[in-house]
Amino acid sequence: MSKRQVIFGMLGTQLDSGSGPGRWEKWRPTVALGMHEDFQPDRIELMLDERRFSRLAKLVQEDLALVSPGTELRLHDTYLVDPWEFEGVYARLHDFLASYPFQPDEEDYYVHITTGTHVTQICWFLLTESRHFPGRLLQTSPPRKQANGDPGSHTVIDLDLSRYDHIAQRFAQQQLQDRDLLKSGIATRNPAFNRMIEQIEKVATRSRAPMLLTGPTGAGKSQLAKRVFELKKLKHQLPGRFVEVNCATLRGDGAMSTLFGHTKGAYTGASSDRAGLLRSAHQGLLFLDEIGELGADEQAMLLRALEEKRFLPVGSDREVESDFQLIAGTNRDLQHDVRLGRFREDLLARLNLWTYQLPGLAERSEDIEPNLEFELERWSREQHERVRFNAEARSRYLTFATSSEAAWRGNFRDLGASVVRMATLANAGRIQTDGVDEEINRLRTQWHGSDDASPLQALLGDAANQLDRFDRVQLEEVVRVCLRSKTLSAAGRELFAVSRTQRASTNDADRLRKYLAKFDLDWEQLRNHATQL
Repeated sequence: MSKRQVIFGMLGTQLDSGSGPGRWEKWRPTVALGMHEDFQPDRIELMLDERRFSRLAKLVQEDLALVSPGTELRLHDTYLVDPWEFEGVYARLHDFLASYPFQPDEEDYYVHITTGTHVTQICWFLLTESRHFPGRLLQTSPPRKQANGDPGSHTVIDLDLSRYDHIAQRFAQQQLQDRDLLKSGIATRNPAFNRMIEQIEKVATRSRAPMLLTGPTGAGKSQLAKRVFELKKLKHQLPGRFVEVNCATLRGDGAMSTLFGHTKGAYTGASSDRAGLLRSAHQGLLFLDEIGELGADEQAMLLRALEEKRFLPVGSDREVESDFQLIAGTNRDLQHDVRLGRFREDLLARLNLWTYQLPGLAERSEDIEPNLEFELERWSREQHERVRFNAEARSRYLTFATSSEAAWRGNFRDLGASVVRMATLANAGRIQTDGVDEEINRLRTQWHGSDDASPLQALLGDAANQLDRFDRVQLEEVVRVCLRSKTLSAAGRELFAVSRTQRASTNDADRLRKYLAKFDLDWEQLRNHATQL
């Protein structure tokens, strides 16, 4: 048994109007719904303002009965205070649909979007796309030459994109391009990093809430913030500028002025008004790197600016407005700073809706190779000179770069500087093994100093020379992992990655703590040493 065909629509106060015999020479969309040979509705649910248009509705009902006796027309009094006011129209249609007794197993539903205001048509689209209306859109058009008996054409639009493979593929391809933009075009291989970028792409295009990027210096926080801005700019979501400031450079009275601006004469040297970075970022994106370095007063002002989009410039008694999106960056543990009273808990709560931890380069060893190619390509493009590795040199460099010996304390900055040095010193556009060996020695010295000043030697002093070679080699590797890890647990997870999967319960931090204690070392010593490097 075939389903009944049911059409919802608005009375066309202009398009459906007509009087006398001449009305049959005019295309009237609601009446024409009953005149298509290949599409006969069983019922039409017609909405109108009965106080103003009941006579027109009655005429449409009578004419439809003449052209399609089998079509039932039901009239619904749907008064709209202002048919061009979006919120009111959407609420009225939403409430109507919520109370309608849909029977999708027995009936197919369509919404006729040809009649009604543009606001009404948009609301129908949104309600259908969100499945509040369990049907499809129906678009009708008049014939090229209006004549009695010609109903024009009709098109059914199904908003289920899964039915349109090419459209779905295009949307999927666009998502991949957006994520590629966020990764600077680098084909990253780290699954966790790719999952993070996938979520950031969704958040960036769907939300204007603040975003917090955490991670070590050089992990790419500033670069990612710029890419988020570029993505939102491409989608016409932010007409303003990208404004960046490193909060670690803001000190004293100048901090408030730099961020919030000042009026002429606000303090000695203020010879003219200054807009400040928050106002400069109006309708754009403000990136506050190292936000944990902000003073207490600046934190309080920033919180108010985020919540109310208003703040007072220094020396002014008149508030100014700025509507910007904020991305904050930090390499500090802000939760720890809150406990110590260094950072406002309410500001962190405002920033903490979308928080992403960017891993250091040493934690993404599988991504060193594509990033190496990216940095080399960037140098070649900037210098207008093509430089490449020979095969052996490339293999030797990657072996070192992905080993536990490579600390990458400066993260991508270290890698970029390393590539610049090798490319600059290359002969005839080729980086050879001797150039790689020289660079590896330079990096070893940069990260670990000379052999006599290894991390183990610095920590244990002469006691390091009393260790068996077996213990020394093992302890050196443990210390290197600890020095680049953020927490004792993180170091333990990396060091016990295999055995921990075979234990019923794991306490990696406790295992590592006991191991270090055998050599009179503890986590606090290692962290103090790491901050001095």
